[in-house]
Amino acid sequence: MKKSIKVVVLSLFAVIFAFNVSFAQDKAKQIDELISKYNQYGQFNGSALVAENGKVILKKGFGSANIEWDIPNQPDTKFRLGSITKQFTAFLIVKLAEDGKIKLDVPITTYLPDYPKATGDKITIHHLLTHTSGIPNYTSLPNFFKDKSRNPYTPEEFVKTFWDLPLEFTPGDKFNYSNSGYFLLGYIIEKVSGKSYEQYLQESILTPLKMVNSGYDHADVILKNRAAGYEKRGKKIRNAPYLDMSIPYAAGSLYSTVEDLYLWDQALYTNKLLSSKSMESLFNSYIKTGQSSYGYGWFIEEADGASGKVKVTEHGGGINGFNTIIYRIPEDKNLIVLLNNTGGTVLNEISQSIRAILYNQSFKAPKMSLAFELLDTFSEQGVTGGLNTYKKLKNDPVYNISEGEMNRVGYELLQNGKTKEAIEVFRINAETYPKSGNAYDSLGEAYLKDGNKNLAITNYKKSVELDPSNDEGKKALEELLKK
Repeated sequence: MKKSIKVVVLSLFAVIFAFNVSFAQDKAKQIDELISKYNQYGQFNGSALVAENGKVILKKGFGSANIEWDIPNQPDTKFRLGSITKQFTAFLIVKLAEDGKIKLDVPITTYLPDYPKATGDKITIHHLLTHTSGIPNYTSLPNFFKDKSRNPYTPEEFVKTFWDLPLEFTPGDKFNYSNSGYFLLGYIIEKVSGKSYEQYLQESILTPLKMVNSGYDHADVILKNRAAGYEKRGKKIRNAPYLDMSIPYAAGSLYSTVEDLYLWDQALYTNKLLSSKSMESLFNSYIKTGQSSYGYGWFIEEADGASGKVKVTEHGGGINGFNTIIYRIPEDKNLIVLLNNTGGTVLNEISQSIRAILYNQSFKAPKMSLAFELLDTFSEQGVTGGLNTYKKLKNDPVYNISEGEMNRVGYELLQNGKTKEAIEVFRINAETYPKSGNAYDSLGEAYLKDGNKNLAITNYKKSVELDPSNDEGKKALEELLKK
């Protein structure tokens, strides 16, 4: 009798195990089909890894790592990470604090005595970690990409290019994403540890976790399985412009693979490298950023889970030719990693759809980008051709209007001297997203460039009304009203 019961129980476990395996396979198939459709529509070209309950259910490459040679992306293809680097930098800072080598609540001049005291005495390491320092973001400074991005700098040299700039606000008052803050954190790591940022990263994280396919990217180093970086202009693809990797530094210079980022994700559930208390400090919600909040190198938000809301810790990255995201749901040990090598794309949208599949929820089907179509037609056929294409395709269910993509297309046209065409794209975007302050801000900028002061004022006013935190819009409006 006991033997029969044992057989029945074992059989039941076998059925449950088989069901779970089948269920995971079904989800993996759905996710594969989803990403394949995005790839077909020109909105994802890279590598993906998805883990459920800590177990990898999909890891696969889509499209080409090198388009010229038709070399496919693979799970071990190496991609530049961009701002995903920031979570590694934050981790190293917290490790130094745990080791008693720095304090997070003291002025940065404690560790950088040459830093201008007028601002440095007001800024703490905590402010740098949470983007609340008020230091202007160097990548947003005028002519940054033209004048600085291609030139090599030492960390000390580059810090001096922005350390005399006036603060944008009192440290701690608000959140304003700043690569400058994370560049400074890398410099502080070097000063305190006595090692280069790259060496300290290698010794403290990459070697212990056996992340052998990750590191600080150097353009001159021969790196096996490195993906080439491309950027899309409408439906056309071109090689990404050169960027000296000393510039992004501790804010964005790492490379990795989806497989290595899985190792990183799994380590964050352990105390192998940090104590529980220090690990938790990375994921506290320190400052609101709109719909989410910011920890140390991570955005923190909520999303729909199996039976209510679940906490999501995530961060994206964007750097010449690459767009990336790591999206974690710690409660269920779910992970989504997407590394793309054709510039900016809809990785947030893809991640949310994959999350929906993991929790058996409905999601929006992938659609083709109307913005890409409009860039081509406005560029080649002018205002009339672009508007005709818009009228023809705007109600076509195969196409989607993305606010971010439309904004990028508008600026692409603006930069190419096609001001009238840019105005039409920004106008369409504002009509489609009438509650977006950013859409009206862009439209105001285009009208200003076209010399139409009245319409520039009208749209800047609308932008500031919708988004009172739009300081740049307020400045532009003040200048216009003075004239």
